[in-house]
Amino acid sequence: MLANRRKSERRLCNSLAKIQFGTGMLPRDCKVTDISDGGVKVIAEYVQIPPEFTIILSTGRPRQCRLAWRIGCELGAEFID
Repeated sequence: MLANRRKSERRLCNSLAKIQFGTGMLPRDCKVTDISDGGVKVIAEYVQIPPEFTIILSTGRPRQCRLAWRIGCELGAEFID
């Protein structure tokens, strides 16, 4: 069994959000599948995901993120703000 390396407990969710790749770029739709105090797991069907981006959650609070991993259209990111 794999060890859980997360610093905070994740919570399952199924909410729509937006990803913004840079200042002045239009936000794109994505889906948040789980979230924790330290990061987020997202489904986003984009060919290129930059190393850092902003996610705009349904609560309306934008969070700066750093890409941690990606497998197909799923990605994990840590909050850096």
